[in-house]
Amino acid sequence: MTFNAELDLQFERIVDVPREKIWAAWTRPDKLMPWFCPLPWKTVECEIDLRAGGRFYTEMQSPEGQQFPNTGCYLEIIPYEKLVWTNALEPGFRPANQLESSPGHECAEFAMTATILLETVAGGTKYTAHVMHANKEARIKHEQMGFKEGWRACLDQLIAIIKTDK
Repeated sequence: MTFNAELDLQFERIVDVPREKIWAAWTRPDKLMPWFCPLPWKTVECEIDLRAGGRFYTEMQSPEGQQFPNTGCYLEIIPYEKLVWTNALEPGFRPANQLESSPGHECAEFAMTATILLETVAGGTKYTAHVMHANKEARIKHEQMGFKEGWRACLDQLIAIIKTDK
């Protein structure tokens, strides 16, 4: 995975929780739903078929109650290390029609492939979120939607839940 500043968004952070717990938070619906979108938004549904070609489905709800379904497809899974999915494909690697799969949602306007990398380091886990876009316009739109702020807020929520979940 090579970072392309024109097409990609990325952030890295060292977090003081073990990667096994982060992995569980990304791969179990009951663990993912409480943190997956920045509050006051909520994730109200989640389905995870954790295999290449498997379904990654979330439904987000705005503070006003509007719901936004998101269907994606897992591309690569290396337990406790790497998770890759895309909204450009439906389960089974079937090409997606973005506007039909997430009607009314800004993310439906562009395809993306996301990777979460987890690496054990002194003091915890190096967490890298890398999102690739097909063109510069999509990257800019995603950035303007608040990619870094939103994904960082979600990571903060994930860490807080891990630390309180004994």
